[in-house]
Amino acid sequence: MQAAREGSTAAPVWGRGGQRYIFEAMPARAQSGPPGSEPGLLRGLTLLPATALNMVDMIGVGPFITLPLMVALMHGPQAIYGWIAGAVLALSDGLIWAELGAAMPRAGGSYEYLKQIYGPHRLGRLLSFLFVFQLIFSAPVSIATGCIGLAGYAAYVAPALAEIFWRATLTFPLLGAVSLPIEISGATLLAMAAAAGATFLVYRRIAGVGRISRYLWVGVLATFAFVIYLGLSHFQRALAFPPGWQRLPASGFRQAFAGALLIALYDYWGYYNICFLGEEVVEPHKTIPRSMLLSIAAVACLYVVMNVSILGVMPAAEIAAMAHSTAQNFVVARAAELVYGRWAGILVALLVVWTAFASVFSLLVGYSRIPFAAARDGNFFAVFQRLHPSGHFPTASVLFLGGLACLFCVFQLRDLVSALVVIRILLLFLLQAVGAVLWRITNPAQPRPFRMWLYPLPVLITVAGFTLVLLDKLPLLGRGLLFAALGVVAFLLLSLRHRQWPFATPPERTSAPR
Repeated sequence: MQAAREGSTAAPVWGRGGQRYIFEAMPARAQSGPPGSEPGLLRGLTLLPATALNMVDMIGVGPFITLPLMVALMHGPQAIYGWIAGAVLALSDGLIWAELGAAMPRAGGSYEYLKQIYGPHRLGRLLSFLFVFQLIFSAPVSIATGCIGLAGYAAYVAPALAEIFWRATLTFPLLGAVSLPIEISGATLLAMAAAAGATFLVYRRIAGVGRISRYLWVGVLATFAFVIYLGLSHFQRALAFPPGWQRLPASGFRQAFAGALLIALYDYWGYYNICFLGEEVVEPHKTIPRSMLLSIAAVACLYVVMNVSILGVMPAAEIAAMAHSTAQNFVVARAAELVYGRWAGILVALLVVWTAFASVFSLLVGYSRIPFAAARDGNFFAVFQRLHPSGHFPTASVLFLGGLACLFCVFQLRDLVSALVVIRILLLFLLQAVGAVLWRITNPAQPRPFRMWLYPLPVLITVAGFTLVLLDKLPLLGRGLLFAALGVVAFLLLSLRHRQWPFATPPERTSAPR
């Protein structure tokens, strides 16, 4: 460990039972995973593309479609409190991910963390399976939300895309009378095409993915730069910050704040994307923590400044009104139109489409490594461990998640976001935050290339923030628990078939020679 701190080319990384994985500073193309982790992935992500992947994952279309929701919930300029609170929670949770990611830079990220922390042959095997089980559904949902938001902004440029061809509703009585509206329109077809296009671009070796991510990242930064410039250059302080704007409401603030925090979580999530690609990162013990903290700080600044700049050119009431319309929710394009005219609105809408596509691309890259890691471990369906013979990327995982995302594009975005956040908190974030403490208690001597700052404060903030969101979504929490129960049943059936824990046959004891 001391050698690593003094600039050694090797970084010791923790493994179960005191085992250490050693990652040598080899050329990116020659370097693969830790010893014994066949089939292997190639290392090719340095700090810049790693940070770019995180940032395009975090930003996407989220802030451009949820800004009206945030303003409506927080009653105007107080929306800035929601963005700041989300940044604090993202930083706290990001420090947990940074510590675990630097110590266990394996494909799948949280799959590896949960498995090792809670025991790879017992409870950890169940919890890591549940993580992958929920991800098979929540990852395509997350990708689909980006595609749907992309199509919504495209409809600003071509209004004919919003014309609905067919509408229906799916009902699920066993889940508490849950209903999911389905709509097919030109925008729906465009969203599906975006998911298919992202799948095509992700279907390549990691070096090519890194290059594409840098190009997409430039477009994301250009989008924010233009939106912030048009807001600040025509900023009206009285419009953005009317007298008494900073006062909190006397009643209903907790519920409004919890709702705003849920939206902020959706917009900030993605800072951990690089952890899922741990085996493809160059010098992961350094690159993973740095890329995460840099991306969180940069995105938090962009969100707050964008929020203020838009409020300075559009009345808060007009922004909040867009929260109740999925067909007319293109707030930044409308702001650009008010300042410069229709041409500026079209330009901003096209830039947001670019940004949304960048996020979809980044999401699919990171998520596709998780089923691969579980299948390679023998803890998921074997088909997902297939690698491309020359590109060394998980083919079945990329195609399955991308294809399912195409299908999920027929649902409405507002019906997907809340369910996505609740399931993720329940089956991943809380388990991982508690696990970080458990790991420190049970393995105090294990190498930690990065230690979270101000421990255990980040854990306390993370647990408190996520609990607040869950308490505000109790009906969805019940459905999330039911979903987890289905995952437990699937795990037990798979374990019974392969005679693994808890159905494993104990080894026969042999008597010692006398």
